[in-house]
Amino acid sequence: MSTLLSDTANHAQLDVLYREHHSWLRGWLRQRLNSSADAADLAQDTFIRVLLARSAGSLREPRHYLATVARGLVIDLYRRRSLEQAYLEALALQPERYEPSAEARALILDSLLAIDRMLDGLGERTRAIFLAVQLDGLSYEKAAERVGVSVTTVRKHLASALMHCLLLDEA
Repeated sequence: MSTLLSDTANHAQLDVLYREHHSWLRGWLRQRLNSSADAADLAQDTFIRVLLARSAGSLREPRHYLATVARGLVIDLYRRRSLEQAYLEALALQPERYEPSAEARALILDSLLAIDRMLDGLGERTRAIFLAVQLDGLSYEKAAERVGVSVTTVRKHLASALMHCLLLDEA
């Protein structure tokens, strides 16, 4: 019963937060994106994040919080569009008979976004070592030479990167 009351109170607080700040947030996003449609979408996504975080009632500075969440969504939007554009450019270089279907394109793009999120969570050195071994196919010794570390360090960073991948996969 107490969970139901707290959920009802949280929804009421979110309703107030939405009514008082949605127009402001949409305008704030429109200035940064130069697109009313993208601003409206990201404003809604911001409030969905707040709803999922269940933190509407405990905000001391709601506009600062909303702007922070929205800023992260804007970064994700630009990253997604950048990856999609790079993929489409690479695809345009392929002979026409090798062009994948729309469904295959969507799956490939989703995979690229997942890889980008995974790599973004790694430190700079760990990411460089991971890419040298996994993408470039370098041996541990060659990767160590490239990055300027020992083979033991390469092993530790690879273990860390693989653990990171497994944890993301479980989430």
